Amino acid sequence: MSNDQLIALVTEKANKWLGPQYDEETRTAVKAMLEAEDKTNLIESFYKDLEFGTGGLRGIMGPGSNRMNIYTVGAATQGLANYLNDVFKELPQISVVVGYDVRHNSPKFAKLTADIFSANGIKVYLFDSGCPTPEVSYAIRKLGCQSGVMITASHNPREYNGYKAYWSDGAQMIAPHDVKTIEYVNAITSVDQIKFTPDPKLIEIIGPEMDEKFLEDVHSLSLSPEADKRHSMMKIVYTPLHGVGSRLMYRSLERWGFHNVLHVPDQDIQNGDFPTVKSPNPENSEALDMAIAKAKAVDADIVLAADPDADRIALVVRDKKGEYKLVNGNQLCMLLLNYLITRNAELGKITGNEFCVKTIVTTETIKRIADANGVKCYDCYTGFKWIADVIRNMEGNARYIGGGEESFGFLAETFCRDKDSISANSLMAEMAAWAADKDMNLYELLIDIYEKYGFSRERNISIVRPGKTGADEIVAMMKNFRENPPKTLAGSEVVTIKDYSDLNCRNLKTGDVEKMNFPTTSNVLQFFTEAGDKVSVRPSGTEPKIKFYIEVREDMPSKDKYEETVEKAEKRIDQILSDLGVA
Repeated sequence: MSNDQLIALVTEKANKWLGPQYDEETRTAVKAMLEAEDKTNLIESFYKDLEFGTGGLRGIMGPGSNRMNIYTVGAATQGLANYLNDVFKELPQISVVVGYDVRHNSPKFAKLTADIFSANGIKVYLFDSGCPTPEVSYAIRKLGCQSGVMITASHNPREYNGYKAYWSDGAQMIAPHDVKTIEYVNAITSVDQIKFTPDPKLIEIIGPEMDEKFLEDVHSLSLSPEADKRHSMMKIVYTPLHGVGSRLMYRSLERWGFHNVLHVPDQDIQNGDFPTVKSPNPENSEALDMAIAKAKAVDADIVLAADPDADRIALVVRDKKGEYKLVNGNQLCMLLLNYLITRNAELGKITGNEFCVKTIVTTETIKRIADANGVKCYDCYTGFKWIADVIRNMEGNARYIGGGEESFGFLAETFCRDKDSISANSLMAEMAAWAADKDMNLYELLIDIYEKYGFSRERNISIVRPGKTGADEIVAMMKNFRENPPKTLAGSEVVTIKDYSDLNCRNLKTGDVEKMNFPTTSNVLQFFTEAGDKVSVRPSGTEPKIKFYIEVREDMPSKDKYEETVEKAEKRIDQILSDLGVA
């Protein structure tokens, strides 16, 4: 399509947004885009419709069919409401939970969502203020609802917002409900199809009572209460990064017995501009700068954090030089699962009927820990809906120990079905107390795990390609990797290729092809080398980027050689990235 054709297409779509069914603010903004000499904003706002994907909506806020606004949110809600009314038509009353975070327009989008559900005869439990994403999942299960929505863009930049849709088990939707909901949402082709007039009798505000129930269940996960008491004055710095974590996290740590939790006051302020950070993403070390500065000032033992909707976590520990180091997402998941498995074993609770879950791009060290302790480890796709799917399939047959992914997410419980920073951070504080009983800090515990189960090092690289041209470039990159896969990486021969788009696992040594057992296909490629390294390539499903996940294996002769081994592994990762052409 030529540029002139594209401009003609988006102009035609934008002109429809000047009609009387749209509010004056929207019409004014669209008119300005149409009249602007530079058509970039017009194209980006209208070149496609913001897609309701398997995880819901996520996009930049603003007017237009490709933006988060009251009309795209309204269409999503009307479509979901129509689907719920069809699927659960035999129920006397369908109900949903609606929550939201601190982002700009989140309260407005949440109220709009509640209004539309109620207009469609659906009972709504609407949180009284910003709440953690995992609490919405929890409330769906606790209240026996059929669905739920969380208005959040998680850790995305401030200009984004999103719409996460959940099913009756408290997990984000998978087949068939995700696909069917998308069909129902796509059937909403006109604003006139959206029922905006609410039924106030069907909207109930919830909050403090649900908070208390959630905190009580989170505390039931504690495995080392005596260690918590012995180290109750351990210095813990916590930051919610301007988000909703402050609603529950301080109270949870207090309930677990930690009475010396130190705030980062500027970041306790809930603010959708996230004024003290470039990005509110705990994966980025810069986001933890203020918390680390606080830790240095008070000589803290650990730093804990959450992203704005309080589902992702972060941990900063002190190394042998006393310097504060951000633990990567793979290490976080590994530390927590090692603690849960080891502590369960210490308590005599490992019977051979336990399981844990990790995603395919998460470190293989976790599987070695699980195997060595008689715990089954399942692999699944990226995203906690897939971890929840494994839990659902195993329910009643085996006991869930925990599960997580490299992107700083962890779930230690079954009463919630999405990643949960409240329980994970509480467990990390307890893990630090448990390690202290063994005369170790968490940095030393990490090295101890590597010595026992083998060393690995991971690094993730994201290449951002926004807009239509960026999306096309990402498609081309994946096509090239499939047609021209690397033969060697860091001097080691690639021996296996797994392509999840067709579920084929190819052994390049023998030529054998095996089918992988996964519930559906996914646009992910993995390369495994003779040296035991793993490279995963995956376009993001929620952001305009392509992600590379690198994991290398190295021999660590002894604990005191840890830093040298890390340095050696990092050089090999550099070489792999260069070989892939993304260094």
